[in-house]
Amino acid sequence: MKGIILAGGTATRLFPLTATTSKQLLPVYDRQMIFYPLNTLIKAGIREILVIIAPEHSGQFLNLLGSIFKKYGVRLLFEVQKVPRGLAEAFIVGEGFLDDDNVALILGDNIFEDDFTRQIKKFRSGGHIFAKKVSDPERFGVVKFDAQGRAIKIVEKPKDWLSDYAATGLYLYDHRVVEAAKKLAPSERGEIEITDLNNFYLRKKELKVTIFDGEWLDAGTFDSLLEAGRIVKQKKLYKKFHPIVNRAIAEFNLEMKNICKKKLI
Repeated sequence: MKGIILAGGTATRLFPLTATTSKQLLPVYDRQMIFYPLNTLIKAGIREILVIIAPEHSGQFLNLLGSIFKKYGVRLLFEVQKVPRGLAEAFIVGEGFLDDDNVALILGDNIFEDDFTRQIKKFRSGGHIFAKKVSDPERFGVVKFDAQGRAIKIVEKPKDWLSDYAATGLYLYDHRVVEAAKKLAPSERGEIEITDLNNFYLRKKELKVTIFDGEWLDAGTFDSLLEAGRIVKQKKLYKKFHPIVNRAIAEFNLEMKNICKKKLI
């Protein structure tokens, strides 16, 4: 399995913070936000990861991540997406990278308390998404279940109440996802919706939905960014990183400190 992290977009809700840097490079407690989705993939054994980024911040991502994991056997590639056209477009952008492999897509601003390593490693075919009970389901793609707990319907930002369970920003798909994404028609807002992709697998009865109870942090507003840092500290999520990620961050920090000292001499 390969991994994709979607870290593009303009993040206007976080202006002026994102006027000078990418949302995914903002700090969440003691490290940049991008390290949380990276950790989710690396803990699950994924060693080839494509990071999709906006052109105006591409240099910053390369400065931070360009070679940070190289010695640990983690291969990071970067693809510039000039204009975001929906989450499902990630698979079209990453078609050459995926090369008929299965894929785990994670949003660059999503932080999970739960460890999904087992589910990712066990994944073989179809689709698999992760749902969380929320108080404001109208903001998300919402999953409706039948009496037996099986997903029967997924609707993007429903106007009428459908369910309290939102599809979160971690998605597992088999190699058919690229062709499926190419066939999707843009929605009314002109985007290729990830919900339509989930419904493609749901209609085939090949979509698994796992409900989880742990924290799910979507750090896309000032309040949620502040809350994410508080929860990461309170629940010590920063101590649950894979050793590869922790060592890479520590080595990068030491290198930057040494460079700064030399400039002062």
